[in-house]
Amino acid sequence: MTAPATPLPGADALVRERPASLWRDTLGSILRQRNAVLGLLILGAFVFVALFADLVATHDPNETLLGIEPGVERRDGSCIHLLGCPAEKPEHIFGTDGNFRDVYSRVIHGARVSLAIGLAAITFAILVGTTIGAVAGYVGGWLDTILMRLMDVVLAFPSLLLAIAIVTALGQSLVNALLAIGVVSVPIYARVVRSSVISARENDYVTASRALGESGLGILMRRIMPNSLTPLVVQGTLGIGGAVLEIAALTFVGVTGSLTVPEWGSMIALERNQLFNAPHIIVFPGLAITLTVLGFNLLGDGLRDALDPRLNR
Repeated sequence: MTAPATPLPGADALVRERPASLWRDTLGSILRQRNAVLGLLILGAFVFVALFADLVATHDPNETLLGIEPGVERRDGSCIHLLGCPAEKPEHIFGTDGNFRDVYSRVIHGARVSLAIGLAAITFAILVGTTIGAVAGYVGGWLDTILMRLMDVVLAFPSLLLAIAIVTALGQSLVNALLAIGVVSVPIYARVVRSSVISARENDYVTASRALGESGLGILMRRIMPNSLTPLVVQGTLGIGGAVLEIAALTFVGVTGSLTVPEWGSMIALERNQLFNAPHIIVFPGLAITLTVLGFNLLGDGLRDALDPRLNR
């Protein structure tokens, strides 16, 4: 008689470690991409500033310092004592605006508003767009045609003009601006998910799952969607940067309500006529918008290169 085979020592441990090693391999692939690392560093700095804005800021972002801080001047330039600014002059890292408010503190708190709105808007768009795209791609037929033609109708309108129309119809507020950005972004994610689902549903593992009697919902949720998330993750990362830019554009044109909220677009809108007289009021929030969008774009490019097997060698 043949003796029963004895398992190799540590085999169970290796099996248990496979999911963890997969995550480590993915993280290693991402960290090998210079674009992704640079994007993570930029966004990490902004996230830190947004989370600890109350500690990082030097003043109340909405406080008018006239009559409170001796010697404060309207639209005064940057003053840092360590860099040679006179000690008798009030210290303001980015200067002051037309209402005697500290620009540095408003830029710091603006990171919290812009990042939160951008993340929430794209999360809403991904949830709705993924649902529409997954159903359309898996079911197909007349339902696919109807859903995709609706998405084409939304895409036919310029996104910024459609967002302005939605905010105007719902009422001027940052929440409605968030919903408007999410709505105009839904077709993008619906089309991305639909393409991935159509490609994945023809694979052999899906056919095997059908032969074993697994339900359509189970096949979609457990077999197809996990293998369709890579383009969604990349597109979502790029989309957050676009949402930050769009919310700045909406606040700049004045359709989000009060311009006193410390938000980068509203800061530029309030002082847009002072570009040559007091450029610091516009340059610093504009630079914050640029770096944020750049960080998300670099991270998205790095994720695409790291997660795409055709590019990740």
